Amino acid sequence: MDSVFASATELAAAIRGRRVSAVEVLESHLKRIDECNPALNAIVTIDADAARDRARAADEAVARGEDLGPLHGVPFTLKDAFATAGMRTTVGFPPFDHVPQTDSTVAARLKAAGAVLVGKTNVAQLLADYQTSNPIFGRSSNPWDVGRTPGGSSGGAAAAVASGMTPFEIGTDLSGSIRIPAHFCGVFGFKPSEHRVSLGGVVPDPHNSPRTVRSMSCVGPIARTVDDLALVYSIIAGPDSLDTDIPPVSIDEASSQDVRRLRIAVAPALGGFPVAEDIRDALDNLSRQLQDAGATVDEPHLPIANLGDDLSRAGTLIGMMLSAAQPDHKPAATLAEYFKALAQRDASIAGWDSFFDQWDVLLCAPCMTSAFPHCEPGSPLSVDGAPVDYWTVGAHTTAFNYSGSPAVVLPFGLDRSRLPIAVQLVGKRWSDSRLLGIARVVSGFTSGFQPPP
Repeated sequence: MDSVFASATELAAAIRGRRVSAVEVLESHLKRIDECNPALNAIVTIDADAARDRARAADEAVARGEDLGPLHGVPFTLKDAFATAGMRTTVGFPPFDHVPQTDSTVAARLKAAGAVLVGKTNVAQLLADYQTSNPIFGRSSNPWDVGRTPGGSSGGAAAAVASGMTPFEIGTDLSGSIRIPAHFCGVFGFKPSEHRVSLGGVVPDPHNSPRTVRSMSCVGPIARTVDDLALVYSIIAGPDSLDTDIPPVSIDEASSQDVRRLRIAVAPALGGFPVAEDIRDALDNLSRQLQDAGATVDEPHLPIANLGDDLSRAGTLIGMMLSAAQPDHKPAATLAEYFKALAQRDASIAGWDSFFDQWDVLLCAPCMTSAFPHCEPGSPLSVDGAPVDYWTVGAHTTAFNYSGSPAVVLPFGLDRSRLPIAVQLVGKRWSDSRLLGIARVVSGFTSGFQPPP
């Protein structure tokens, strides 16, 4: 089997069935890293010796008839935003550069499921940009065109998955950091509902400062199939004592869906923000296919009075939380202003909850453009030749961090520049498993994953 582009689900089954060994799978990925990573700078920390030890242990367990878990022997890398015991963790920020003594919740759960940690992938400094670059490891590039960004802040993660250096990854998403890199690199990305996956050990501060980002930020998988998204999500989701905001509810399996029973709302653009013609054409193409297959498809009024206001309020909340982590902290707002901001967000969440009582899923763009050339953060970008504000590139993703909704990005094909483009599906809060079931059906009408040239 072509193990470097096989799915995690396929690899786990092949290892359990003794059709390939965990050591063989690991070595093929290490070879792929040697081939691809010098040009991409996606993987920034590697511990091949420790990974080989774990892979050998996985093969020995198979020989004894033992099953180590649903990811038995499957190698993976992890975004350099998660604490990893004994492995360097930096968040791309020199004051946070350290070797943690304990794993983040996500790292611990993946290891407990039998997965073999190989290394860490590059991030934007403190996860705060739509490109991936930092003063410790430098800049990551897109596997489809090294002159372009893989997105941020999970750019290294998405580039590693797209290029076959790892079967899956875990990203963080406060304003599109899973979905924009997935769209730019041509892979699948899933942002769960807020408070579904633990933030324990995310952005670990060696000085043990209190965690400040407690809303809108989410953790979710990046992979090459919807089945892998669902599998990895089922492993990392659920209650955790390190993040008491996670409710103690079970995680359902991604349920099968009948396209003929789906009610699909379509939004060619959100709140007047521009979308490149090729992405709009992809949305139109997919809408027609789904309608022809029997789905109910329409363009209803969305519960957005002014998306610009929602994005501004999201930015205000993020600023309030992040300012509390600054060493010379001066409150960005009073407590009364913070509660007012939360109340405004509550109204937006209620509007979307009501909307999704009428619609199963919203189909929209994940971003206004495909992968753009490397540039200075804040530089104007171009959408079909027209200049746009750099910081609005996340408008179509941040909207659903603000609403708390789950959202999944599916590769659709290539634009006229031969760069990947994707579509975004958004569901009702807490309907994560159902949304993944819908995504599985809809992915049958898209191109799916294509390896970069």
